[in-house]
Amino acid sequence: MTGFTTKIAVLLRDDLLVWQRLNVTAFLVSGLAAAEPETLGETYVDGGDVEYLPMFRQPVLVFEGGKELLTAAHTRGLSRGVRMSIFTSDLFATGHDAANRAAVRAVPTAELDLVGLAVHGPRNAVDKIFKGASMHR
Repeated sequence: MTGFTTKIAVLLRDDLLVWQRLNVTAFLVSGLAAAEPETLGETYVDGGDVEYLPMFRQPVLVFEGGKELLTAAHTRGLSRGVRMSIFTSDLFATGHDAANRAAVRAVPTAELDLVGLAVHGPRNAVDKIFKGASMHR
């Protein structure tokens, strides 16, 4: 990962089922790509001149931790002014974007039941936000 001054990282709650981890990760990183298009590389083209969508320019690191760690990381991210995407446990019961946003809106910040969050920012800031998290296994 040398050469990058920034880091893209996802933090998942360690009690999620495998399908939930995958689903949450996909939703979280889509938020980063939408909000920060500079994180995306160039379009891919294969040898037959078929074009494919661009992907992130740098690796996405996936971490895990308990509920308290997610809450602490969220608080640290907010205090540092780092933009993030979040996924709460309520979103497993919704079926579309408007319902997702309404479910998040209905809960005060300090009471969000976070199951995942993703950030893109300076390496040192992301390291401090994710302090105590371990790499996903």
